[in-house]
Amino acid sequence: MTLAAEAITEDSYEAALALLQDRRLVVLTGAGVSTDSGIPDYRSPGSPSRQPMTYQQFISGPQERQRYWARSHLGWRRMGSAVPNAGHRALATIDPELLITQNVDGLHEQAAPELARSGRIVTLHGRVVDVICLSCRTVSPRRDLQVRMEALNAGWAEAHADVESRPDGDVALEETQDFVVPDCEICGGILKPDVVFFGENVPKDRVARCMDAVDALAMDPGASELRGERHEGKGVLLVAGSSLAVMSGYRFVRRAAKAGIPVVIVNRGATRGDGEATYKLEVGTSEFLTALSSRRA
Repeated sequence: MTLAAEAITEDSYEAALALLQDRRLVVLTGAGVSTDSGIPDYRSPGSPSRQPMTYQQFISGPQERQRYWARSHLGWRRMGSAVPNAGHRALATIDPELLITQNVDGLHEQAAPELARSGRIVTLHGRVVDVICLSCRTVSPRRDLQVRMEALNAGWAEAHADVESRPDGDVALEETQDFVVPDCEICGGILKPDVVFFGENVPKDRVARCMDAVDALAMDPGASELRGERHEGKGVLLVAGSSLAVMSGYRFVRRAAKAGIPVVIVNRGATRGDGEATYKLEVGTSEFLTALSSRRA
């Protein structure tokens, strides 16, 4: 049964919670999970138009990298101060088989360190807290680069303190020609945030890990013991706060639906996967995840 967004009722909300209460879960999250932490998203109603830099632009020349890093330098100050919200914390207690996130903000890892340590968080698009050299492939902390940029661009942040924040640690700033961009301290190469830009592919091993977890939901474990309760039937793919506009996330919904695995989507606004959802709920992710956490406690 697929419920269109306009058909959502209190009964369907309860039915979705009941479906998710005792099943094995794989959770896929998007930017909508982090909006309650003050990080804007691109696709919810009223969001800014999206013009993210592509990988091809980034490597095309120093002016494009200057534009990227000048804006990111300001945005990092704001994203770096964000803290997990109730939805992030609820997911830690929900304890899914695998938490796949399209977000690069690192808030899931902060909220659920045990999940992270056990390898059950997959950051599909990488993390902005890491920086990679495109020449020697050295990975270093973003905070170290931030210190270097502060030293090379004294007063820059203060002079542009009122610019508008955008998602992914970006800001609305066009005049970036005076910004000084550091090179790799080891080899002098080009530094890039260790995230998947538009025009890049998600690493195959990450995709394979996620696909395997989704496929495992199709297996009926019988009356197996899981977290002290008896679980029967197929698992469920829960999508929270994602429009599924890009294939990197939508492919998991397609995979689940094809295998007959129930899919629950919680997102304000239409998503690419609405037609494949068992339930589509237009409610806040923090609200729903907190309710689900209580049900599974």
